[in-house]
Amino acid sequence: MRLPVVSRLVKFGWMPRTVPVHDAYELWAPTYPPVAHNPLMRTEQAVVETLLRGLHIRRALDVGTGSGRYLPLLAATGASIVGVDFSKAMLAQGRDRARLVCGDARRLPFGRDAFDLVVAALMIGDIDDLSSCVREMAGTLTRDGHLIYSDFHPSWAFNGWRRTFRTGDGETLAIPYTPHSIEEHLDAIASAGLQVVAVREPRLHGDDADPAVKAFRRKWGNPPVVVILHAVREGRFAAGDASRRR
Repeated sequence: MRLPVVSRLVKFGWMPRTVPVHDAYELWAPTYPPVAHNPLMRTEQAVVETLLRGLHIRRALDVGTGSGRYLPLLAATGASIVGVDFSKAMLAQGRDRARLVCGDARRLPFGRDAFDLVVAALMIGDIDDLSSCVREMAGTLTRDGHLIYSDFHPSWAFNGWRRTFRTGDGETLAIPYTPHSIEEHLDAIASAGLQVVAVREPRLHGDDADPAVKAFRRKWGNPPVVVILHAVREGRFAAGDASRRR
């Protein structure tokens, strides 16, 4: 993922070719780093790291694991880890820290009560049916299990931003995504029988050394760029915490 480039592309009268989601990841895989490689991903991951602290996890699932950038963070919890992704090419870039499974987030190949923690980083926009996807992830959780997932913030749809990447041949391509409102996320979590613990809507860090951050802030101001949601399977937390945002 790169920062939104729509203004530059429109200025020159050209827009990148959009390819289907699965095809896009197959093409992107050879150059997709196994780390948070841009400011948006660094912002997202920093928030998720804070949410992971203090959790006592034995079994963790990384949905949409891709090249495995979250595997080291999950390994640090001491849990046994499974990563699942629908792209064989992306899984081939993954690390040997986890058992890797090729599978669809809409039909996860795992039984009930399989994991204490499910993480899904910036892959929810690839799913049209948000509620079904959240229910599928929730169905694998143990009692008091945690779901932490992130998505592109609704500001993307508001500003008309696009997801783009560059192939190994240097071609810039666009990936379609389905925008979801905060209310849709909250409704999906509730319908899955989970309780919201936290909702985070971070902005890009002003001290990020990447020059793209300064250019982005000059053009767009400082809107939220991602949304991160943390929920639990049962009512472990007080109801007063459920709508807490920061």
